[in-house]
Amino acid sequence: MANSDHTTRRTFLGLAGGAAVLGAVPIVIVRPAEATPAMLSAAIRNVVGEADVRTGKVKLDIPPLVENGNTVPMTVSVSSPMTANEYVKSIHVFNEKNPQPNIGNFYLGPRAGRAQVSTRIRLADSQKVTAIARLSDDSFWSATADVVVTLAACTEEAI
Repeated sequence: MANSDHTTRRTFLGLAGGAAVLGAVPIVIVRPAEATPAMLSAAIRNVVGEADVRTGKVKLDIPPLVENGNTVPMTVSVSSPMTANEYVKSIHVFNEKNPQPNIGNFYLGPRAGRAQVSTRIRLADSQKVTAIARLSDDSFWSATADVVVTLAACTEEAI
């Protein structure tokens, strides 16, 4: 019984090695998908539905110029008393050029104390970043910032 297992393993390794030598194993290059404005609009509509998104109440703190797109610090804060009757339900962050337009979703409640989230994001290129907050009255508020990236992230090719 041990002999047949050993033969099977040896046969497999021999075939795999021979295929690699003959070039039968293709090399796959993975590239990120190209972002489109339609992808950004669809991602935003997925969160807000048909509701109107107004500007104001949201503050997006992000550096206007970053040297490296791999770690871009960002803070989103929303003007809200954070009481049981008036609070921020969620904060959603989007970008226009990354392969995934929805950077993050943060869910809050009145017990959060203040409506603020801080994180680091990756940006594939110079682009706009948009933060949208949903309040307890189901209204949506937004802020947008332009970020210039000198060394991009999310665009490396894997070999």
